[in-house]
Amino acid sequence: MKVYFILFYIVLLSVYHSYAQQLPIIHSHNDYEQQVPLWQAYAAGARSIEIDLFYKNKELYVAHTQEEIVPERTLENLYLKPLEEAAEMKVLKKEPLQLVLDLKTTAKPTLKALMKQLKKYNKLIEGQDIQIIISGNQPQPEDFKKYPSFIQFDYQSLENLSPSEWERVGMISLDYSAYSVWNGKGRFTHEDLQRVKQVIEKAHRYQKPFRFWATPDSKSAWKAFYNLGVDFINTNKPFACVNYLSSLPNRVYENQVFSKVYRPTFKNDGAATPVKNVILLIGDGNGLSQISSSTLANGGELTLTQLKNIGFIKTSSADDFTTDSAAAGTAIAIGKKTYNRAIGVDHLGAESINICEVLQEKNFNTAVITTDEITGATPAAFYAHQKDRGMTQQIAADLYKSDLTLFAGGGAKYFKKQLPFNLVNTPEAIANAKAARIGYFMADGGVPSTLNGRGEELPKVVAHSLEFLKQKETPFFAMIEAAQIDSYGHFNDVAGIVSEGIDFDKAITEAVKFADENPGTLVIVTADHETSGFSIPQGNLEHHTIEGDFTTHDHTATMVPVFAYGPQAQGFTGVYENNEIYHKILALLR
Repeated sequence: MKVYFILFYIVLLSVYHSYAQQLPIIHSHNDYEQQVPLWQAYAAGARSIEIDLFYKNKELYVAHTQEEIVPERTLENLYLKPLEEAAEMKVLKKEPLQLVLDLKTTAKPTLKALMKQLKKYNKLIEGQDIQIIISGNQPQPEDFKKYPSFIQFDYQSLENLSPSEWERVGMISLDYSAYSVWNGKGRFTHEDLQRVKQVIEKAHRYQKPFRFWATPDSKSAWKAFYNLGVDFINTNKPFACVNYLSSLPNRVYENQVFSKVYRPTFKNDGAATPVKNVILLIGDGNGLSQISSSTLANGGELTLTQLKNIGFIKTSSADDFTTDSAAAGTAIAIGKKTYNRAIGVDHLGAESINICEVLQEKNFNTAVITTDEITGATPAAFYAHQKDRGMTQQIAADLYKSDLTLFAGGGAKYFKKQLPFNLVNTPEAIANAKAARIGYFMADGGVPSTLNGRGEELPKVVAHSLEFLKQKETPFFAMIEAAQIDSYGHFNDVAGIVSEGIDFDKAITEAVKFADENPGTLVIVTADHETSGFSIPQGNLEHHTIEGDFTTHDHTATMVPVFAYGPQAQGFTGVYENNEIYHKILALLR
């Protein structure tokens, strides 16, 4: 059975091993209290294991107190034999492993028994680079030299030692509670932070690795100690600690690209005047935390955050607590809740007229713009009618039959025959086009992200498309989607979420500017759903840095905001179902 335990956790090790190389050493405090001592921490990536030792009846027992001693739970049974077996099977990694033996009984007899036992495992200790550190009850520093060289000591003071004594010190450990009362929630007080920094700096002047014991055991604490340069992070949750710290490089993003904030005039905002044009902007997956992250990374504000009329929509689909983009986009497009994966059909699968088709009958010009492929779920909901979002060729065929005035997006590869649109090659060509209907493909397949070279294409397409629609001198409806906030949410990629959100704000800026210059234009900004359960536990406004965290790689059922600007904008405040947006828009246009 022991062999199976070893193999099981070594398999886990192969998955998580790469994390440990980027981290301070994770110290598994009171490791013997783990469900599977040694292997649970080792597989997680911890490379320092703390073991409380009692010498009793000529045996070295592992326990937290003397009353908790169990005859079978010895140092040999729980740690030395399993390590030897794993080494013989060649499943141990060739990297340092530190066993911190916290002696709970008198130092001299306990060490004498320990030296005798360790002699049996000399090959293991030397061959596998296993370091033995003596903590707890230990001899005076002047006596360190009396013990074999493979034994080092956990020095628990900042008083200086002689050079020969320092040679036998493996690390310095101090009681955290002697310097700070911070409990790992919120932040250090300034005074506590300075004390803790001074302690760490003094310990490092001795050129020895440093550890606090009795520390708070939380994500905030792990990160704080990591940033302060603590060499061993003390934890009772090695898997969670390694996973959290190892993921920091992918979850911390310092923004370098900014959206210039536009200050709206508010001249027509909320005015009880007729609505002529509607610009509906959908940030796919763009929940409140996503918006907050882009806002904070952009210096604390966006054009979006200037808007005053704000509501919330509930996003559940007709058949699921949590929607997908197809059902959410369709609910907004046809005014009815439908099932997940549906494109332009109701919950029974029947075609249902969408808002573009309703308005086309009233001589409105209509446009669909996206950073997704034009056959993607959200844009397709505004021109296509198919029972499943995966029916890409059928959705593409619906674009041939649609009466859209303008489209822009990726996915040119799906259209082998000539489309009934005049295709242009640049965003600038859209505004200058004289044809009745215009199409612009941003890519043959998927559209590149802002981090991968898309640049200013979305705001340029929006600005030139609005100019094209304005020249028609008839009312219009435009749906503009920033699709890749959602994509990066699925990837749990903070840099992508923030950068795509800021790029979305540039498109919003163009829409709000247009509304100020063209009275009668209503701008609505919302999302189809939230993606990834995104949160932003920490960051730095001055350095435009965001730390993000995630609960899932999928969508959530969290409500998402609706921002509105222009005449009748106050009609979009409150909390309501997503399909109500359709009815609110048509009520204003009628």
